[in-house]
Amino acid sequence: MKKIIFLGILISLFIGCENHYYGNDYETDLVPPSPPTGLYASARDSKVILEWRHNPERDVAGYKVWWSTSYSGRYQYLGSTSQNYFVDRGAINGRTYYYAVSAYDFSGNESQLSSDEAFATPRPEGYGLVLYDYRANPDRAGYDFSTFSIGRYDDQYTDIFFEYYNGTYYMNVWEDTDIKDMGPTNSLYEIEIAPSGGWSPTKDVVLVVGRTYVVWTYDDHYAKFRVISLSPSRVVIDWAYQLQKGNPYLKRNTNAENRKLEPGIGFKSRIN
Repeated sequence: MKKIIFLGILISLFIGCENHYYGNDYETDLVPPSPPTGLYASARDSKVILEWRHNPERDVAGYKVWWSTSYSGRYQYLGSTSQNYFVDRGAINGRTYYYAVSAYDFSGNESQLSSDEAFATPRPEGYGLVLYDYRANPDRAGYDFSTFSIGRYDDQYTDIFFEYYNGTYYMNVWEDTDIKDMGPTNSLYEIEIAPSGGWSPTKDVVLVVGRTYVVWTYDDHYAKFRVISLSPSRVVIDWAYQLQKGNPYLKRNTNAENRKLEPGIGFKSRIN
């Protein structure tokens, strides 16, 4: 069961007392709202966006937002809102947060916490990143998500690199990394969960404007990028990178200094 911490201060939201008049008697409202439902958390860069359904009760005055480090742990008060929307702007990239919401009415009655398992791990993201064709500009063809830096396509820390070949645009990864085409998207945020399979066996993908791709790096992190524009000389992408490592049972080689850059089948077939 979710629990609430009151950190030294008892937060009171007794905005007013709603009385119902029946003849010569007044009846005080002591019925709390129902717990909010449909809570959903979406990770962004250094923040988490929370959304939930409006409560059905007509006398709901607002909502309190709570957070915890685990679903069944103690929940701490985060803030209040009159809307069914809240942004946690104090979230730290790479940390996982669990959220719950309670509703309160104009008589000061407060519901139990929502029961939805809503959690998110904020992560860095970037926009308008330009990578160049590795044949024409090898020093600015590769990208290292872990340091947010552009570099040589064959650098030990490079995760992805761009290639234009015979009228087709490619994003390549090395043999110890995976990549997958997730299809057309309207924004970078549409793909929120990395796939568990279906990775490219050739270690490359054909790039198309408006499509999003997921990368599983050699050091067990997930990243995604969406193609904004393409030309024979360069690609422009938006990207996001998860700082938190994946499942330890899927852990890969994490020593980049001893990393051996083996080309994938697709890239190898196009090397002149």
